[in-house]
Amino acid sequence: MSPKLVNIGFGNAVVSNRVIAIISPNAAPIKRLRDEARQEKRLIDATQGRRTRSVLITDSNHVILSAVQPETIAQRFSPNCTISKDILE
Repeated sequence: MSPKLVNIGFGNAVVSNRVIAIISPNAAPIKRLRDEARQEKRLIDATQGRRTRSVLITDSNHVILSAVQPETIAQRFSPNCTISKDILE
């Protein structure tokens, strides 16, 4: 499988086979994960100053913030697949 770039908003893209999770930023453990990544210089903010709506975790342990909904990003990874709300929540 060749690497594919996936748009995560505002002209930013990630390599599809490096992302291991796309999650909602609302839970307290995710906020702690984001704070730890910021302290360790592993945080990449791709929100362009807008509200964070999804957090992507990579295999290199980097944390990427995006202003695009997790459902939208997940559909961009596999456009032929329909994603149930139950799976994403």
